[in-house]
Parts: sequence; structure tokens; C-alpha cells
Amino acid sequence: MTRLSDLVEKWLAGDLELAPIATLLQVRPVELGQGEARVELTASDRLHNAMGTVHGGVFCDLADVAMGAALATVAVEGESFTTLQMQMSYFAPVVSGRLSAHARVIRRGRTSAHLECDLEDADNRLVARATSVYAMRQKS
Repeated sequence: MTRLSDLVEKWLAGDLELAPIATLLQVRPVELGQGEARVELTASDRLHNAMGTVHGGVFCDLADVAMGAALATVAVEGESFTTLQMQMSYFAPVVSGRLSAHARVIRRGRTSAHLECDLEDADNRLVARATSVYAMRQKS
């Protein structure tokens, strides 16, 4: 198991805080698989924008955490990655309740990886979709 996949496995087991942003937003891991991850948070007014719905940046953060966890499950020993590009499409507002993100590695190459992530509300409605490109790097 690679170091990155070790980290996300420990996060899933509750033995590790993954990243400060995940802690700040109270993101919880739900499940991890080969090239997949599902994470969630509880939406409330603490995450609202001026219109009284969950801020779009929270959707982006949740999707980025999910996609990073999914990519970590297929990273090789000594490899790291960083987000190069992310696109978010919003379909419905969320006010409160569970907001979950299911991320999948679509293509994993030597120098880049493409992922997608569906975000669903507590009623399992698709409320947003993200796509992202990551740069793969060997740690020096």
C-alpha cells in the first residue's frame, strides 16, 4: 500500500484527520475503493452564502476532497498529485442535511489523471457534478 492510500485508509478508520480543510468542513469518509471514494458532510447555516443555501465553494471543497481520496487509492509509491483544473456544474441548491460526494477515477495516466464526482443531497438527488484534472508527480 502506498503512503497516500495508507493515509486515506487511516482516515476511513477514524485514526487520522486527513487535512485541515476536511476537519474545518467536518467532512467524513464513508467508503473507499480502488479508484473511488465517497465522503459526506452535514450541511447547515454555518456553510451558507448570502442567499441562505450552501455556498458553491463548499461543493467544490467536498468534491476536491472526494476526488483526492479516490486518486490516492491508485497512486503509486512515492507519488503525489495536485489539482490542475476543476469544473463544477450546479443543479439544485442545498440548505441543510447530508451532502455526499462520490468520486471516481476516469483515466489515470503517467503524468495526469481525470476524475469526476457526483454530489447528492439527503434525498439522493443529484445536486452538482464536478470534473477535475490532476497532475501526477514523483516526490523528490
